[in-house]
Amino acid sequence: MAAKIIDGKAIASSIRESLKKEAAELSARAGRPPCLSVILVGDDPASAIYVRMKGKACAETGFESRTFTMPAETTEDALLEKIDELNADESVDGILVQLPLPDHINESAVLERIRPDKDVDGFHPVNVGKLVIGEKTLIPCTPHGIIKMLEHEGVEVKGKRAVVIGRSNIVGKPVATLLLHRHATVTICHSRTQDLPAVSREADILIAAVGRPEMVTAEFVKEGAVVIDVGVNRLPDGKLVGDVKFDEVSRVASKITPVPGGVGPMTITMLLYNTLQAFRDHVNA
Repeated sequence: MAAKIIDGKAIASSIRESLKKEAAELSARAGRPPCLSVILVGDDPASAIYVRMKGKACAETGFESRTFTMPAETTEDALLEKIDELNADESVDGILVQLPLPDHINESAVLERIRPDKDVDGFHPVNVGKLVIGEKTLIPCTPHGIIKMLEHEGVEVKGKRAVVIGRSNIVGKPVATLLLHRHATVTICHSRTQDLPAVSREADILIAAVGRPEMVTAEFVKEGAVVIDVGVNRLPDGKLVGDVKFDEVSRVASKITPVPGGVGPMTITMLLYNTLQAFRDHVNA
């Protein structure tokens, strides 16, 4: 029996409608809309596309979007100075520095400079620490989106075995933490994991976030598992594929996310979610 496709675009659209409604109500009370400021350093084409998509999403949801484009040769000090300026601007709720940055700029120093209450990516060490200990915080967007998808689909997490393939700070570690907070038994796998297919087959919920095209085959998946594919990989022929071999795995899984149209649409939606959360906290402070 073929797996049910988890429609990330539809889930994201539903969440955005509720965000738009709340944003309008809060904006009327506060006398201004939620504001997201994005800094783009350099001229990486993919980054420029992402930034435009974020601006479009803000406009459609009733948010103000400000984009600051800086040349690739911008110094680290100049970038930090721009962040300080936005930190001090009380009309700015969220600050996002588009990654990757040019090699001469220390990414950690930049992310740590953003005020934690404006860190809508959820990457500041203060927010990471709060996430780990279970305090309210701004949660990294892709992991948060995954949890929202599972909730929307009615997937029971409590007491289930969850396997996360990939240990990045952006997806693997935070999504494992979120699942742990929801009482799953969580295993994080990586390049040194022995007999990865066998470990992966233990999962009731399998999350692939490793960045290797179609690495996860049917051999990795237990019958009836829920499979979330975070990967976005472009093959030499231009086709976009995930980390999961969709045709094979969809015949084994009970639910599965496609690529594209699965996790991807949720990421920008949760960025809007975080910006609204920051706005709400700022206007109610």
